[in-house]
Amino acid sequence: MAQKNLWTKEELILAFNLYLKIPFGKMHSTNKDIIHLASLIGRTSNSVAIRLVNFASVDPALQARGVKGMDGGKNVVKPIWDEFFNNQEELVFRSEQILAQKENTSIESKYQDILFDLKGLKGETVIREVKTRVNQSVFRQMVLTNYTAKCAITGIDIPELLLASHIVPWSKNENERLNPENGICLSALYDKAFDKGLIGINQNYQVILSASLKKKKETSFYQSHFATIESLKITNPVKYLPRKEFLEYHLDTIFDR
Repeated sequence: MAQKNLWTKEELILAFNLYLKIPFGKMHSTNKDIIHLASLIGRTSNSVAIRLVNFASVDPALQARGVKGMDGGKNVVKPIWDEFFNNQEELVFRSEQILAQKENTSIESKYQDILFDLKGLKGETVIREVKTRVNQSVFRQMVLTNYTAKCAITGIDIPELLLASHIVPWSKNENERLNPENGICLSALYDKAFDKGLIGINQNYQVILSASLKKKKETSFYQSHFATIESLKITNPVKYLPRKEFLEYHLDTIFDR
């Protein structure tokens, strides 16, 4: 009889998928996302909430901030956590495939708003492109959740104006593409400025301005949009602080000193 209640690997992967998308403070049985997942896998919302808190107990970023999860199911969830950090892209995409299947739909239908223009592509090319876009979409959800859907510099909270900015660019480090510590939520102007090295973020999480940007000191746009953010500390994220070695990489290789 006890066997019946053991969590399957698929169920654990789905719980992990949800863990990445909701803040630690909202991992309770009345959260609508938890209730939705519980109904998909035929479990109680309480048991799903407990699994999410188990994931918190093996999350090094939360442990470093003194947040304790529940140790009870640690050994059950640890293999999934390890699998994610050894192969983020595979596990995130697989979790989205399983989720779509449980929701009686397909990845293509669920994500049609970002996949609609792929109809002409064939074979490996389309598979790779679908995976990339779906994973980028999940990364966006993770990063926006981490910053409570607000720009870390300005506090703008209009989702249509927000981007999940990679600190180490997508093309530069495959292993860290979906690491939430490699993302900052920024509005479009600052995302572009960060991407092009016109602004950086130092080890104290303060905004620094590049030499080339400072040449524009006399302009009204500089005064309005950049003078006001120099040395400003970015908003404290809910779960994952930007990893300092990633910020260092950005300052060393992208930022225009």
